Amino acid sequence: MSNHTWKKISLYTFGAISGIALSVSVQSFAAEKAKQDSLPIQSIRTMAEVYSQVKANYVTSESDQKLLENAIKGMVSGLDPHSEYMNKKGYRELQESTTGEFGGLGMEIGSEDGLIKIIAPIEDTPAERAGIKSGDYIVKINNDSTRGMTTTEAVKKMRGKPNTKITLTLLRKDASKPIVVNLTRAIIKVKSVRQHLLEPDYGYVRVSQFQERTVESVVSAINQLAMQNKQPLKGLILDLRDDPGGLLTGAVGVSAVFLKSGNSVVNTKGRDNQPAMSLSATPDDYLMGTTTKTDPLKTLPANIKQIPLVVLINSGSASASEIVAGALQDHKRAVIVGTRSFGKGSVQSVIPLSNGGAVKITTALYYTPNDRSIQAVGIVPDVEVQDKTRTFESREADLDGHIGNPLGANDVKGGVIEDAQPTKKDDKKDKDEDIGSRRIPNPAKDDQLRKGLELIKNPTDWQKSLGIAASKPAKPIKQDTDE
Repeated sequence: MSNHTWKKISLYTFGAISGIALSVSVQSFAAEKAKQDSLPIQSIRTMAEVYSQVKANYVTSESDQKLLENAIKGMVSGLDPHSEYMNKKGYRELQESTTGEFGGLGMEIGSEDGLIKIIAPIEDTPAERAGIKSGDYIVKINNDSTRGMTTTEAVKKMRGKPNTKITLTLLRKDASKPIVVNLTRAIIKVKSVRQHLLEPDYGYVRVSQFQERTVESVVSAINQLAMQNKQPLKGLILDLRDDPGGLLTGAVGVSAVFLKSGNSVVNTKGRDNQPAMSLSATPDDYLMGTTTKTDPLKTLPANIKQIPLVVLINSGSASASEIVAGALQDHKRAVIVGTRSFGKGSVQSVIPLSNGGAVKITTALYYTPNDRSIQAVGIVPDVEVQDKTRTFESREADLDGHIGNPLGANDVKGGVIEDAQPTKKDDKKDKDEDIGSRRIPNPAKDDQLRKGLELIKNPTDWQKSLGIAASKPAKPIKQDTDE
């Protein structure tokens, strides 16, 4: 029996044994509650009226199936920017895209103002090599306008056979005219982790996306740095900038690399703030659903959970990367350096339907170990350092219909960076050099990386900076009042 039914039974029972006056009061409340929970008859009448008008008067004759499917799509897509309905064909294509190889461009996208927006290009993919940036809008895919297109429809159009051509037309905040880029689809096999010894004793690990083997790759990267250094590392920088996320288990595992065993990593809460799931730094949680047989963390250097750690984030750090940053910040294990993250703190579930299709809907929200919600506010760095070459920042709160922060904190939108000093790149050689410099981290040319290195080399300053942002309460939303 459902909770709702039990609640009604409880109300009526309470009324029966509490005297006539109280019984009348409770029954009145129950009747009002039942009225609120009943189907909205007038809205259904309006929908039927619109349906009949379209059938009778629309310029072309449309099938009942198409009209009803469009109504379902509108109902689900109107919930938030990450929810959508997929028919049988769309669901099948989603399943194929997660199990097989496909030709793609390599970027995380969202929807804003009826257009497709780039959250972050993925490192070492056609999108990044073409110069596509976080915050760009895709206004055309080949000759098709993206106005009103869902993200799934856009992904479908951009995917195709490897080595086939595609043209994207982009809008960029600081560009005076549309930017046309010609790309060649490729099989997207992202090397999600790379490492570099910045200088003796101080290492750098970059995670560009959270995949099934990311945890093993991070452990391998740390071990290679220790071998290269010929002695235990004294400090480490974990770079999660422009990491759009990926597998939740990958985020839990990367957090576990640096946390004590059993430390909480992330919690989720569903409707009415009810707890849904809790994941910790334990093998049962970060190996869940993977094919890995042994715990990769067993081979880590003994000191890796104690040395100074800095995590770099920016507005392109989303979802799984925000979970890692939030967990390490709450446990005061790492100093977070950079700019505020994207703010995608929602969980989507794909639920199959009887017609062979499916709905992807938001079913829960992420919370950090200290019960902070990431949604629409992101992770605030302990030490803020702007990237002077970044002219625009885009965040979850910019997306149409986004879910607000459940704890009442102000939504934080992106925007133009006023004091940005972008380096102009006019030819392919300059672009290739720019991409190459990102492969080899250089503190002399990267303010955020330089600050991170300064902190891990100075344990006293590093200790003072731990958890500064997390200790500040979020600002509540100001309520409008009638004068």
